Amino acid sequence: MANLIAGFDAGQTHTSCRLALVAADGGIQPVASGEGPGVSHLAASGGEERFLAALRTSYGAARAALGNGSRPSLALGAAAAGASGIEAGTDLEQQGQTLIATALGLPLERVRASGDERTALLGACGRGAGILVISGTGSIALGQDGQGREHRCGGWGWQLDGAGSAMDLGRDGLALSLRMADGRLPESALRARLWAALADAEGITGAAITGQWIKAQVVAPGFAPAGFARLAPAVNRLAAGGDPDAARIVQHSANALVELVSGVAERLELTAPAVFATGGALTHLDQLRDRFAAALQSALPAARLREPRGDALAGALQVAAALLSCG
Repeated sequence: MANLIAGFDAGQTHTSCRLALVAADGGIQPVASGEGPGVSHLAASGGEERFLAALRTSYGAARAALGNGSRPSLALGAAAAGASGIEAGTDLEQQGQTLIATALGLPLERVRASGDERTALLGACGRGAGILVISGTGSIALGQDGQGREHRCGGWGWQLDGAGSAMDLGRDGLALSLRMADGRLPESALRARLWAALADAEGITGAAITGQWIKAQVVAPGFAPAGFARLAPAVNRLAAGGDPDAARIVQHSANALVELVSGVAERLELTAPAVFATGGALTHLDQLRDRFAAALQSALPAARLREPRGDALAGALQVAAALLSCG
């Protein structure tokens, strides 16, 4: 009889849940998926509440998608979540596991929590050697040498890090626009485009946008880092159109991502690593993706960009499937 398992990918912008059936031979068959809100660091104010809401909402949506007409009484057997901000080997792992068990009504031995970079790396290359670089709302790189050693670079939170992320693109673009607004730099199309994009994102129409209004939005609770990240597509479009300021911002972020990969490769002594580039920014922002590929080729000529075998949800499901044999 097949067992139902759940895998979660919980990022700062949104959370995804994937349900799957595990056959007697260990095969994993995805059957439904659902979406929920994003999470914040568990130690942040409201972190636990956001984590619980993200799990419950995304799992509920996936369960609804599974349908009442098929397998209505199939009980969940195990679950694993890769979540932004959960550091390996810290109390946050145990805290995350307790929250998963609470949200889903599972015993602790049937749940696992880890950083989303770890489930993404497992999904990308299994236990083999490789380096995963994620550029989404935040950024991080994690690698393994296939013999048990691993190393990470970046991912220290938006207040301290985030170079190469969508948040970084939006924040740097907005900071540059304010320097234009107060006369430190010549005016360009970047300022008007980003201010209009921010006004649209905040649902503001017909009002005069000022630097003071920008500042008020940025310091408002809940704006960062997702608020900055929403501006990244506008910066990408400007760079694609030849705007030199936007192009420099994107190039800086691309170089920062290569720096993450290079740091991992050097520590693990990987001379010709397989590199898996993932995350919403690298997936959807063509200027960042193309400049990253070119910068990687220049810095690590022997590195090979590869398509992941699976995504972070596939990695989480592998972890969850292994838990079914636990007592």
